[in-house]
Amino acid sequence: MLDRDPCTPRQIGLADAQEIQILLQSLPGRLCARYLVGDNLEITQTEQDLAKARHAAIRDFVKKHWHLTDDFLTGSYRRDTKTKKLKDIDIFVVIDLDGPQGPFREQAPIQVIDALETLLRRKWPDARRDGMAVVIPYGPDDEVMSIDVVPAFARQGGGYFIPNPSAGSWLATNPKQHHELSIVKNEECGGKYVPFVKMIKGINRELGEPVAPSFLLEVMALEMSKPPFGRYQDEIVMFLATAAERIFDVWPDPAGLGGDVNAVMNATQKRLAADALTQAQAIAERAVDLADDEQERAAYEQWKKLFGARMTRP
Repeated sequence: MLDRDPCTPRQIGLADAQEIQILLQSLPGRLCARYLVGDNLEITQTEQDLAKARHAAIRDFVKKHWHLTDDFLTGSYRRDTKTKKLKDIDIFVVIDLDGPQGPFREQAPIQVIDALETLLRRKWPDARRDGMAVVIPYGPDDEVMSIDVVPAFARQGGGYFIPNPSAGSWLATNPKQHHELSIVKNEECGGKYVPFVKMIKGINRELGEPVAPSFLLEVMALEMSKPPFGRYQDEIVMFLATAAERIFDVWPDPAGLGGDVNAVMNATQKRLAADALTQAQAIAERAVDLADDEQERAAYEQWKKLFGARMTRP
């Protein structure tokens, strides 16, 4: 049998499928949400390899034509909180202020976005600008649906400036600090924070993404998740309840630079998000109660409402 806590998270790959099934069979009445979801939220090695090849090709292409001081992955893919299918993998390309593209920093933000779009279309004709990035789409049925390329300039004192064309200004952010905060929180919670964030993101996606942006869920979880971290299913119930109450709050950028992460939704959208979270909480509570009564099949049907096809049948 397994010689570890059955609810201790780790990367689950295809080779672990048999172990997961043994685990599920050995846990009557103790449904562990981590393994109910199984590897259906996890990114497979094939998907990782494809993503790696594609983002490396993009970064190499930009470096070949523009003077950069750095380029790196960011966003939930970099923080290991991305769920499948992969979309919106974020790449920061940090432009050298002293290079030929340096003058873009003093121009309207749309100028650098347009220039990057023109450059990327030379190799990826479908590349298009979208907000603060240029998106390279690969198709909705592809394992890696899209990659976002964000032009940036280093900020004195730390962090970066990225273009915000809709506001006609430059936005300060520090994705590397976001990553560091995620690592620290994951360690504090015994390695359970990152898998937990994947779960709540999976629920949000199944509900039609009422909470936007999905990064807001990470910001909320960063504050709400406290050690000692309990059972995943109990933590999900508590998070959904608290998130429904606090969805109207201001949620500052954890790095202290980017303003209110909760500024995307309007009041009506926040109310709809609160309702969706409350309904999800009620479903999760029923699932936990059924599982604790050893009614695993009934509990599975409830969890399936929140995780959909990502559920692993017990």
